[in-house]
Amino acid sequence: MHHDKFGIYINVREGKALRINSPYWIPEGEDWVFLTPETNCTLVRIRELAREKDIVRDPAKISWGDFGKVARRD
Repeated sequence: MHHDKFGIYINVREGKALRINSPYWIPEGEDWVFLTPETNCTLVRIRELAREKDIVRDPAKISWGDFGKVARRD
């Protein structure tokens, strides 16, 4: 399985975070950045990590994303 890819991803263009714990929803593309393997991260911690890693302009604006924007893998 893709357990090494489970965790929190950030869409750096949209400032959206996704919690990924299924191999069917691993986002692809240069807009998606793997932030942490900790799937139970809070939004506060996600913003802190994004600030530390300097991956978005304004980490305070990061919010939860929508799986509808990620193509399902079969």
